[in-house]
Amino acid sequence: MATVVVTGSGGLIGSESVQHFVQAGHDVVGLENDMRASFFGPSASTAYTTERLLRDFGDSFRSCEVDIRDSAGVERVFADVAGSLELVIHTAAQPSHDWAATNPQVDFGVNANGTLNLLEAARRHAPDATFIFCSTNKVYGDLPNLLPLQEREQRLELPDDHRYFRGIDTSMSIDRSTHSLFGVSKVAADLLVQEYGRYFGMATACFRGGCLTGPNHAGAKLHGFLSYLMRCTMTGERYTVFGYGGKQVRDNIHSADLVAAFEAFHGSPRQAAVYNIGGGRDSNCSMLEAIAMCEEIAGRELSWTLSDQNRIGDHRWWISDLEPFKRDYPDWGITYDIEAVLREIHDYNAELWLAPR
Repeated sequence: MATVVVTGSGGLIGSESVQHFVQAGHDVVGLENDMRASFFGPSASTAYTTERLLRDFGDSFRSCEVDIRDSAGVERVFADVAGSLELVIHTAAQPSHDWAATNPQVDFGVNANGTLNLLEAARRHAPDATFIFCSTNKVYGDLPNLLPLQEREQRLELPDDHRYFRGIDTSMSIDRSTHSLFGVSKVAADLLVQEYGRYFGMATACFRGGCLTGPNHAGAKLHGFLSYLMRCTMTGERYTVFGYGGKQVRDNIHSADLVAAFEAFHGSPRQAAVYNIGGGRDSNCSMLEAIAMCEEIAGRELSWTLSDQNRIGDHRWWISDLEPFKRDYPDWGITYDIEAVLREIHDYNAELWLAPR
């Protein structure tokens, strides 16, 4: 039976990957050490999700408490499954702009050095395996902020005739921009994944994600905005919108749609592939639009304030161009829009988030 290794297996995309590939008939090995709790506090812990996966999937899922910065520990896991390993899904990361600035060495160690350890272990023990990396649109830094955006009532928007109106593709440069330290560490990892594909002929892909979302997201103040926004709306916790008048736009892709893209790529892999991936034109919203939807779904108003200061390297507008991926994998498409995502987040987490009240 084929084996899949998933790093960050207790996180949003990691747990979705575990569930998807176990149900598809694979053995799955997760690498998870719950660093989210260290990064963002106990409310962001992935321990509950890991326990659920172990309970639900029994012998088909094994969780290894391995820090991806530990090259020897990573090596042991890959050596153990070398004969059956067909797919690596690398989702483990330090994911926050703000947190990265508090400890750049840890951020770079996890995001860049950890990725190098995984690539090298895959090259040594399973060079024919597909290696999928969850990259980020932050590799482009704040260059999207130079786009000629028009201010509308609830959002910023590109003119209909602009080349990126359909969404931003990988023709955008990653140079001459402010990335944030998080963006820098992810750029390093992204380029490593590409070069292992080119130098060593490995099947690798960088999926440069917009906002990734879904009901399993342990939304925290510094990361996971739709989940955290809905939680604040439901519980009465105060929310801060950072900059741009709340009109900044994000596309949001449901974890199930993203993992379906992983499966499509694995079915017909390429070397050193790079895709911008997100909700595209099918699933995007401004902060103001997201707040209004959360309030309607939760049936109560959000308590929120607007800060004049945007986060360093943050985007005023981002929508991913999904057409390049759809051309390569025409059977794939977005199945969740923003409203469907938010309703699922609300319904799935209502008991957990409202229990303390």
